[in-house]
Amino acid sequence: TRNLYEGFRTLADRVVVLEELAQFYRKNVQEQYAAGKEPGMTEEPEVPEELLRKAKAFTEIAVISICRFSGEGWDRDSKDFELTSQEAAMVEQVKSAFEKVIVVLNVGGIVDTEWFKEDPCIQSVLLAWQGGMEGGLAAAELLVGEGSPCGRLADTFAKKLSDYPSSDNFHDSQDHVDYTDDIYVGYRYFETIPGADKKVNYPFGFGLSYTSFSLSKPVVEKRGEKIFVRLEICNTGRVSGKEVVQVYYGAPQGKLGKPAKVLAAFQKTGLLQPGETQTAVLSFDVNHMASYDDLGKVAKSAYILEKGSYRFYVGTSVRNAAEADYVLTLEEDIIVEQLYSKLAPVQLQKRMLSDGSYESLPMGAPVDTDANILEPLKLGDVDGLTPVVRFRDRYVLWKPDQSKHKLAEVAEGSLPMEEFLGQLSDEELAELLGGQPNTGVANTFGYGNLPEYGVPSIMTADGPAGLRILPECGVHTTAWPCATMLACTWNPQLAEQVGEAGGAEVKENNIGAWLTPAVNIHRSPLCGRNFEYYSEDPFLTGKMAAAMVTGIQSNHVAATVKHFALNNKEENRKNSDSRASERAIREIYLKAFEIIVKEAKPWSIMSSYNIINGHRASENRELLEGILRDEWGFEGMVTTDWWTGGEHYKEVKAGNDVKMGCGFPERLLQAMEQGVLTRREMEVCAKRVLELILRVDL
Repeated sequence: TRNLYEGFRTLADRVVVLEELAQFYRKNVQEQYAAGKEPGMTEEPEVPEELLRKAKAFTEIAVISICRFSGEGWDRDSKDFELTSQEAAMVEQVKSAFEKVIVVLNVGGIVDTEWFKEDPCIQSVLLAWQGGMEGGLAAAELLVGEGSPCGRLADTFAKKLSDYPSSDNFHDSQDHVDYTDDIYVGYRYFETIPGADKKVNYPFGFGLSYTSFSLSKPVVEKRGEKIFVRLEICNTGRVSGKEVVQVYYGAPQGKLGKPAKVLAAFQKTGLLQPGETQTAVLSFDVNHMASYDDLGKVAKSAYILEKGSYRFYVGTSVRNAAEADYVLTLEEDIIVEQLYSKLAPVQLQKRMLSDGSYESLPMGAPVDTDANILEPLKLGDVDGLTPVVRFRDRYVLWKPDQSKHKLAEVAEGSLPMEEFLGQLSDEELAELLGGQPNTGVANTFGYGNLPEYGVPSIMTADGPAGLRILPECGVHTTAWPCATMLACTWNPQLAEQVGEAGGAEVKENNIGAWLTPAVNIHRSPLCGRNFEYYSEDPFLTGKMAAAMVTGIQSNHVAATVKHFALNNKEENRKNSDSRASERAIREIYLKAFEIIVKEAKPWSIMSSYNIINGHRASENRELLEGILRDEWGFEGMVTTDWWTGGEHYKEVKAGNDVKMGCGFPERLLQAMEQGVLTRREMEVCAKRVLELILRVDL
């Protein structure tokens, strides 16, 4: 609700803006929007020389604001990553006219930083991200010195787009993406692969402040099955501020190969006054340093601590982290967890190793992704379909049908859930497994809706940067900072507060399930949806999003963690195959979900649109039952993303409980008639839908 200009105007006692220049931009933007430009997609205008001369006479300080916008269903390209020719010309124009230049990056994802990294004419850069409804005021306050920046990067900012290993094949195919970079994503690549360290402008965890800090020599020790790190942080500067302590480990290369450093723990200090010191104690499980062996080099399908030396690094970024004195040495390989092969690739030819070379992977027969016992539906025919509004005859309100047990009996404990489900017809069961019509202010449909049995409709609402309600409803909700900005706080307690406040808005609008947080990994800067996601690092992502889930669900409404899994590209997302190794899937792309499930116990998870090694995520039993429920112990409900390309009966068989935005009960009944779907399979899913409804308190 307040942009950067309006933020400056709010601080009129601290800063004065040249109104004529502001009016020039305001009018230009209005004209571009009137001509059909999308919000956030305007082109940089040429500033008239006369206006520039007035600006130069007015002040010696210029602020350049660079905007980038992306969205669902499309991805960015190199032109969006770099400055446009108009922007570059404007920058040169401003640099030549002003002695002091500040850049504000009003962006949702990684952008080019090469144009200012070593430029002495640009002295200050504020990475403002997309700060929500008060982002403009917050940025203005920081620029005038009201508060000290304390964010730290949740991603690595490389010199060029081509420096990211994912850039080579990101746009190669509409049909698939080969995750040949394997586990070497983000800083795991730049800190490990020979020569890659030279490609970094700003490393993971980096961030400047108006003050300075010193860290004492850390004390690292093993106590029981945990590593403990203790140190002191002192504010050695002249203003108050916060610091982020980061702990990394380096595992032995062994037979599997490892990243040089991996984030293991972090802690944000409180607001330290000049000269104030805070003691930090961080810890993590030894077993968290295990690596997954998918090919059997040590022990197939197991998490393993390979023998050798484990080293620890403590500091304020992945680069500014000094090695501690303590070294953990293992004399033998240790199998931490023995699992079974799941989600194995059959069409991924190779993957990167820690020395930058590649190894070949076993190949198999292509999967028939769209195999179907029924006549398949065409995606174009089902996309955007709304649920059926089912007919109900008149009845006397105070004379309910006594022949039907009500869900309230299950809630009270007087009726087993199995008995309640047993009274439902096959058709009624099938109805429960699809989206239900909107009520109230909802526009993304709901769950439940069997009034004869006392099953209410609970509504869903989109996110993740705020409860999304259509403007015509006249309801105002909070636009929160985007997920990447939240990740850059490195402050789970703050994320929990955001979740609690957002969840309260969800509840007061009679919404039962908020479709957030989104936690897919920033594999490539080009993913159009990265602003909804947290980080390139699964541990930071998992910890921040777990806190968000805890905050949301403290209101007794459901968080819905998405998009499960490997939704790292938006173009053709409903038919694109994410081809990745089992190791990369488990260590990178599922790890944040695993942390969230085990620590925050979300009530709901949303499966993703994409295909994973030949199988649609929503139809993938190894993913939804084998890993999510059997291995991690997830006890909640799984919903599809809205209008997937999956077949409803295959989704039910895979453990995907609800098909959104609408289901196809008639196709479920056809599948039953043909013997490929059982009533018991529908009851299992229906039970989880009803259990979610019983958890929600509106």
